[in-house]
Amino acid sequence: MFTFGKFFQNTKLTRALALAPLAAGLILGGCQKKDASASAGASNELHLYIWSEYIDPQIIKDFEAKEHCKVVVDLYESNEQMMAKLQAGGLSQYDVVVPSGFVLPSMIQLGLLQKLDHAQIPNLKNLKPMFQKELFDSANVYSATYQWGTVGLVYNKKLYPDFKPSWDAVFKASNKVSFIMFDSEREMIGSVLKYLGKSANTLNKADLEAVSKIILAAKKSPNFLGFEANVGGKNKVVAGSAAIAFAYNGDAVKAMADTSGKDIGFAVPSEGGVMFVDNLAIPAKAPNAALAHKFINYILDPQVGARLSNFNQYATPNEASMPFIKKEDLANSAIYPDSSLMSKLEPVVDQGKNNRMYEELWKIIKSR
Repeated sequence: MFTFGKFFQNTKLTRALALAPLAAGLILGGCQKKDASASAGASNELHLYIWSEYIDPQIIKDFEAKEHCKVVVDLYESNEQMMAKLQAGGLSQYDVVVPSGFVLPSMIQLGLLQKLDHAQIPNLKNLKPMFQKELFDSANVYSATYQWGTVGLVYNKKLYPDFKPSWDAVFKASNKVSFIMFDSEREMIGSVLKYLGKSANTLNKADLEAVSKIILAAKKSPNFLGFEANVGGKNKVVAGSAAIAFAYNGDAVKAMADTSGKDIGFAVPSEGGVMFVDNLAIPAKAPNAALAHKFINYILDPQVGARLSNFNQYATPNEASMPFIKKEDLANSAIYPDSSLMSKLEPVVDQGKNNRMYEELWKIIKSR
């Protein structure tokens, strides 16, 4: 049986997330005083490149006030988009990025990230031991865990009153409701593999061919509304323009809270699903690495870490934050899965050169 603690001791992790819209390129105010510890020649600005709806704006404002700086926020919707931007010149544009665990090995190998100076991040000690021993980045050399969660299905109760917590809700030919699939290569493929009773990380060609057939058949349905990355599908379900969509748990839980749980529901299907871990990292040519280290240390503060998770409804990796997490959130299995659900979850892991098998499969799925 899979257990969360054992996983972090024995394998590498994945992706995904959080909530509160931030406009791309938004500059959140702060004073212009220079920080003596900032990199030589760098202004006292922090350029943060992060998933949309993934941080409490008040955290940004408080950091600005504390460090007498300003934070510039740019948003992305997928790991692929983030990596492409870094490789196209973003390495010298951003100070902090938030990659998923399963892409970290590739980012490290490509030279996209710099090593963290642990002396500047004393709050690293607050991470739970299981998050200090991740094999995708042993001993947090390049990254510090930000949030973790699961991938499941968010649904509109009015449009889908007969929803059952199974991937059948999307993939059965008899499905009569509008649906959106995930524009996230490994998490979409991994979810279908779990539906088939296979490992989310299999390299078995027959299993991957079966995944292709299922997704391509679903694409032919008149009820298929396309692929959406990150919060796109969730937003359409909330708006009532789609009945069901793939979603990250925190995004769905926040939507449920915003609607008082009357119209929106969420479940990780009974067959199981994939889990993710997102991380804070510093690009190789970050213009203000000193301020980036301060930001990472700030996020790992016990109360700041709790505020982050309480706001965006994802699970905290910060042991010191646990006393400050809302009791109702700790009791919510959609945020902190119980042992029964954990036994059915599997993290997506980096497959090195074999990643091309998934990449080629995804190209076929998206092009047909």
